[in-house]
Amino acid sequence: MSDGHLGENNFLFTSESVGEGHPDKLCDQVSDAILDACLEQDPNSKVACETATKTGMVIIFGEITSNSVCDYQNIVRKTVQEIGYDDSNKGFDYRTCNVLTAIEKQSPDIAQGVHEGRRDEDIGAGDQGLMYGYATDETEELMPLTIILAHKLNKKMADGRRDGTLPWVRPDSKSQVTVEYRMEGGACIPLRVHTIVISVQHSEDITVEEMRKQLKEKVIKEVVPAKYLDDKTVYHLQPSGKFVIGGPQGDAGLTGRKIIVDTYGGWGGHGGGAFSGKDCTKVDRSAAYAARWIAKSIVAAKIARRILIQVSYAIGVAQPLSIYVDTYGTSDKSNGEIIRIIRKNFDLRPGMIVKELDMRKPIYRKTACYGHFGRSEFTWEQPKKLVF
Repeated sequence: MSDGHLGENNFLFTSESVGEGHPDKLCDQVSDAILDACLEQDPNSKVACETATKTGMVIIFGEITSNSVCDYQNIVRKTVQEIGYDDSNKGFDYRTCNVLTAIEKQSPDIAQGVHEGRRDEDIGAGDQGLMYGYATDETEELMPLTIILAHKLNKKMADGRRDGTLPWVRPDSKSQVTVEYRMEGGACIPLRVHTIVISVQHSEDITVEEMRKQLKEKVIKEVVPAKYLDDKTVYHLQPSGKFVIGGPQGDAGLTGRKIIVDTYGGWGGHGGGAFSGKDCTKVDRSAAYAARWIAKSIVAAKIARRILIQVSYAIGVAQPLSIYVDTYGTSDKSNGEIIRIIRKNFDLRPGMIVKELDMRKPIYRKTACYGHFGRSEFTWEQPKKLVF
């Protein structure tokens, strides 16, 4: 540990991310590719699709009620191919992997209690649960710097793999970024990058020394702003030395096991519900997106520099049961005032969230890697102009 020289109000915080070929992320992308295929043909599809993978095998299972006709085998193989597992030398091949399917229809008990015979605005929550939204003014995305950098490192490696600048890189990768912050009246000010960890699956025809050199020059220095790197920054690049066996051959994968990677990298809070493979009537997904939308809108409006929001729901009930906020002392408004601003500007009934954020479109495969938040192409990342 080398944090003994931190200033009185300084602290270290770490977030991690994983690449497209990480077995859990592969599963997230398959689940969301199936959701998108259903929504493309039937925007009212009810989907809860899980995926599991191990060497040479992908299994999809869950509940889908839809008027769409989907070739699940083809969707799975196409997704695995796009991720980059196209050769048995990489430990997984979309052509030869076994695809198993165990899909049933949504329980009629859930359907009658949630959406059947109801207008859009009266649709109940698809399940009980609690969801969080978080925003911070430390980056232009209004996201924590630690998770933004971790995602960008994985994305840069994938780009290098595809454009030929890093031909030895294979699809499975992990990154981890530790940043030294100063706490200023509850707001977090990033000072420097303290430590960077990268592990990436690779071909056998490259030395560890050469990989470490290329990761530093062609990935880290191109992703991390120079102002955050100094001569004390610690690098753990390929710390295990060898990482040839990766993806589903190295570890089993499951949908929904990277929920902190998907959200705020350990900042804020998490209600435990995963996103991928769930259509927007599941508040695990839609209400978490809405909570991020609210948090980002409040920070963008400079009502607070940092905010955490919690909402909760009961199955079949449209209105949220509770709304909680914490501005960490960064707002001159009380929590009660901010909750009144939220209630005045946002309708948190599931049907209205879906309508306002236009969530019945096949947009979810894109969310399934490199984070669901902090990316301007999504509706929930467009701050709403608040009336207060």
